[in-house]
Amino acid sequence: MSELSSHLSATADAYDAIAVVYADFVRNALDDFPLDRAVLTAFAELAREAPIGLVAELGCGPGWMTAHLRDLGLDAFGIDLSPVMIDLAREAYPDLRFEIGSMDALDLPDGELGAIVSWYSIIHTPPQIVPSIFAEFRRVLAPGGHLLLGFFESEGKPVTEFDHKVTAAYRWPIDDLAELAGAAGFVEVGRMLREPHEDERFRRGHLLMR
Repeated sequence: MSELSSHLSATADAYDAIAVVYADFVRNALDDFPLDRAVLTAFAELAREAPIGLVAELGCGPGWMTAHLRDLGLDAFGIDLSPVMIDLAREAYPDLRFEIGSMDALDLPDGELGAIVSWYSIIHTPPQIVPSIFAEFRRVLAPGGHLLLGFFESEGKPVTEFDHKVTAAYRWPIDDLAELAGAAGFVEVGRMLREPHEDERFRRGHLLMR
């Protein structure tokens, strides 16, 4: 089994195992975070202006963020590795489209999407594989399309693995992640760093790219 296949299988199995608990935990995840909501609102405004309106949330989990994007006026659908997560998303939001799939090989034509949200979904990707993920994002985005990344920021340290409660995960220097996205053909539009709340461990990073 290749390194990528092993990583994908382990991630899917880990999220399958905790899917019900996780879905309950994240159900109201944006309620106490106005800065996060503001970033998503700005992204949605840009995405609504795109000639192609279809927006994908990649790594959608139980679908709560896809539903939030819908509530912001976007034609959004979700893709996730975990079959159990997709079952929960379809049950909770029967009016939305959810598919099992992998960020490294999306079952989408070139230029199909107007925008992508990857909200804390690249955090489990080994650093050496992230460039290929960004290349796939670029392939499925139409020219001028937008990408929003949410991730744990490393606070001045190099890429750092940490003890995520579900499976292995990584914190990224925001400049390094922006540089990798740039190498894949993205241009930075803006960024937001948020310090951790009292019940959080790490700084949060957000990159808006075009």
